[in-house]
Amino acid sequence: MGDEGRAVSTAAPAGRSLWCWARLALGLAVLGGLLCWLGTGPFLAGLRLIDAPALVAALAIGVLTTVCAAWRWSLVAGGLGVRLSLREAVAHCYRAVFLNATLPGGILGDVHRAVRHGRDVGDVGRGIRAVVWERIAGQVVLVAVAVALLFAFPSPVRPYLPVATAVAAAVLAVVVLTARLLPHSGASRWTRALRTAVSDVRSGLLGRRTWLGVLLASAIAVAGHLATFLVAARTAGSTAPLSLLLPLTLLALLAMGVPANVAGFGPREGVAAWAFAAAGLTAAEGVATATVYGALVLVASLPGAAVLLARRVRVPATV
Repeated sequence: MGDEGRAVSTAAPAGRSLWCWARLALGLAVLGGLLCWLGTGPFLAGLRLIDAPALVAALAIGVLTTVCAAWRWSLVAGGLGVRLSLREAVAHCYRAVFLNATLPGGILGDVHRAVRHGRDVGDVGRGIRAVVWERIAGQVVLVAVAVALLFAFPSPVRPYLPVATAVAAAVLAVVVLTARLLPHSGASRWTRALRTAVSDVRSGLLGRRTWLGVLLASAIAVAGHLATFLVAARTAGSTAPLSLLLPLTLLALLAMGVPANVAGFGPREGVAAWAFAAAGLTAAEGVATATVYGALVLVASLPGAAVLLARRVRVPATV
């Protein structure tokens, strides 16, 4: 390999490392700002209020949401031609949820299950794409539910929804038009990537045997996450009506899609603080609710730690 090739190969890992550090720094900055603004009180107060009923509810809802995510993943993977049994998918998803909840960034567990499944089936690229499209499907349904409910209930972002929806629709129209006008031949890297993406969506997400299951699994998972957030709000002491809490928790859930956090904490707490304060509640109440939610999610992910431990026990140590 020449000097130019070595420069390219070392530049890519360096760029990825810089991006990882930048995301971690952003999560720490959000948490640092909240601590300077509100102190440690809201964080600690919420954690002290967690009781046994809340933990049991989180574990039960966690089973539902994890099984739904695993079902969605198995459907998408099957559509892409990399079969995955539901039982295996559940184990992988529990391990991923635990890693996401305990490691910086919030996506390392998904990266792990994508690569692991790809190696198991002998096609890492397709295994990674299956996880990417599965996660995108979940986020699309979450955004659709959020837009519908944010239109239906009063929230700090309600006045801006028409413009945001119009912009999103225009972007989607451009993407769809570009895909339809895509040439059937050509060696461009971007052309091949877009053609692959279109094929993946048709077979993995919109296939005759997949689309309904993907939609149903995603909708149930969103409902489960919302239920957990509402449990967290009540556990943290919020007495606001559900019609007010629902849009606020949706905004916090949307913030969780930002891959810049520290073991799940960061943008979620920041958006919750702003949303609760803007809705006439208090920022401290929002932080306490988001903190309790993070703790409940961590508890619900603990079966993933058991999956990790069981694998270490099964795999013999190499000498």
